[in-house]
Amino acid sequence: MPYTPSGFFCDRLIRERERRDGEGSLNKPLRFNSQDFNTLRQECVQRKSLFEDDSFPATVESLGFKELGHKSNKVKNIVWKRPKEICENPQFIVGGASRTDICQGDLGDCWLLAAIACLTLNEKLLYRVVPQEQSFSEGYAGIFHFQFWRYGDWVDVVIDDRIPTFNNQLVFTKSAERNEFWSALLEKAYAKLHGSYEALKGGNTTEAMEDFTGGVTEFYEMKEAPKELYKIMKKALERGSLMGCSIDSLVPARFETRTVTGLVKGHAYSVTAVEECKPSQQKDSKVRLVRLRNPWGQVEWNGPWSDNSGEWLGKASEVTMSFEDFKKNYTKIEICNLTPDALEDDKIHKWTVSVNEGRWVRGCSAGGCRNYPDTFWTNPQYRLRLCEEDDDPEDNEVGCTFVVALMQKNRRKERKMGANLFTIGFAIYEMHGNKQHMQKDFFLFNSSKARCKSYINLREVTQRFRLSPGEYVIVPSTYEPHQEGEFILRVFSEKKNTSEEIENRIEADHPVPAPASAGEESEEDQQFRTIFQEIAGDVSTGRTEGREDEGNKYKDLNTEGFSLESCRSMIALMDMDGTGRLNLQEFRHLWNKIKQWQGIFKHYNADQSGSINSYEMRNAVNDAGFRLNNQLYDIITMRYANENMNIDFDSFISCLVRLEAMFRAFQAFDQDGDGTIRLSVLEVRAATYLQFGGLHETIKSQNNSFRN
Repeated sequence: MPYTPSGFFCDRLIRERERRDGEGSLNKPLRFNSQDFNTLRQECVQRKSLFEDDSFPATVESLGFKELGHKSNKVKNIVWKRPKEICENPQFIVGGASRTDICQGDLGDCWLLAAIACLTLNEKLLYRVVPQEQSFSEGYAGIFHFQFWRYGDWVDVVIDDRIPTFNNQLVFTKSAERNEFWSALLEKAYAKLHGSYEALKGGNTTEAMEDFTGGVTEFYEMKEAPKELYKIMKKALERGSLMGCSIDSLVPARFETRTVTGLVKGHAYSVTAVEECKPSQQKDSKVRLVRLRNPWGQVEWNGPWSDNSGEWLGKASEVTMSFEDFKKNYTKIEICNLTPDALEDDKIHKWTVSVNEGRWVRGCSAGGCRNYPDTFWTNPQYRLRLCEEDDDPEDNEVGCTFVVALMQKNRRKERKMGANLFTIGFAIYEMHGNKQHMQKDFFLFNSSKARCKSYINLREVTQRFRLSPGEYVIVPSTYEPHQEGEFILRVFSEKKNTSEEIENRIEADHPVPAPASAGEESEEDQQFRTIFQEIAGDVSTGRTEGREDEGNKYKDLNTEGFSLESCRSMIALMDMDGTGRLNLQEFRHLWNKIKQWQGIFKHYNADQSGSINSYEMRNAVNDAGFRLNNQLYDIITMRYANENMNIDFDSFISCLVRLEAMFRAFQAFDQDGDGTIRLSVLEVRAATYLQFGGLHETIKSQNNSFRN
């Protein structure tokens, strides 16, 4: 996807402002696509018309892009109908929402439906996602709405009630009751959130669990599960946590095929209960049981405690098996902690949560994992402060318990454009008071204090740790370098924690040129004056075409001279009196600057290829006397690097000229030196002239508070 920095940063600032105003909370969710449910519904009622959602129309585009796209035969006979066209007396919810209301249709989204089934076990959670007082009778206008957690914010998604049908039957999710539609409409709203129905094909139950709750999910592989897993599951369900499980298959072709015991591989189940039961044949001993729900709405387990087995005292409407059989047959379990709670503890208490948004930018801050030491250090870095030890340490081990959750954003929505999930992970290093972005050498000579078990291509990678109180740096990354995308990093801890992105302080070394010293000219000064007079006819007037470095090629720099744009930038930078000409002192200062910057470029151009790697640009800019934040480094890379993420000499000099002009312009307007300026329209134009079309919108003060 093309990356537009201004759009990303503006969206980020808007989100921050909305959070300060209470937007994005459960009580005040964001309006997805700027659609307000109450306003739209009232307009339809007044017009006596049914709502038609133009942002998610009843067309093939809303169905999908490949298997459900224009070229697919599957969509030819699909007809979008409203519930009142499908059956008589349609109802939103019949007799209360329950897990039997969710039956899978012709879409591979069992992962979503398993999460919905879990959601029905907790009415409070359910009615956060499915607002009550919606119906097909009183005030009906063909419009409904649902609410989801989306990357740190709650959003309200409005839909119309036109649903895909085939032969008057719902194509996708349906209820066991033919006239009940809440689950089908919920699925449609979730499809709209991700761009299409097809975008929901294939996934992990935890993804939907988190989108329904805003919680954090922990994974347990059955082979590596702790001894107290049954206790963990029981306590989690008692606290309202959502839970899912599945059976992995080593052979992809065997996904969604039945095992000998009747269970389905590669299929998501929801855990609905764990309990102890006393068999009819035994008086004293109890058996630990697990109850599961298959989104297909069918009971298929044929082992002990199944419907037809002798152990079961009654008839089950779901899969019921012993805990031992559960561990033998299932390979993975996911628990979505709502607050989240510390599942190993007997006490129930909320954790402290901190959230950071970030982005990996190709060629600048997408450095890959530790296997790539030359670029790993360029990844975004987040300082974590663990302030207090746990109240009730386990096994007499003191420390702070916390969970790190790294989530990549928007990959499902961007599937139609070829996006796939990146393989992601993170590492944690101990640090001591350093407030700057950690450099390459730090990671070469320090091992990680903790890290995720493995890099994996899931939407979110989560892991629990216990470390001593102190300061740490978390480095989230993709496995391979140059992979560009957005992410959200959340840290949950039992006691107080703070986390924030490590941003360099924006500053420059002496951006304003020193005044010329009075006195007699040296021999060197006289020689320089002679050179200046030889070329002043062109340079001093700004007419530089063909004369920049004509006939003077630098083999090690691979350049024939500066471009016309670079020359004009140089003149604008050094032309302190605004005449459009350079005098001797101005030209000499420029000459010395270029010589200094040329030396820096040669240092990083060790292979004499005539360019430096975009990742090295961070250090080169720093050596030139500029300390920038991550956003500015991102912009520089996108502005000056070529398709191979290299920056040539001309672009390098042009960049430094612009940076110096920005700092000089800012200092010129910062009369009181407080690091903040306010500009009128005329002053904005003047600042733009001073830095010759640079990036004055993004340069901020030392406290990042540049304001227009």
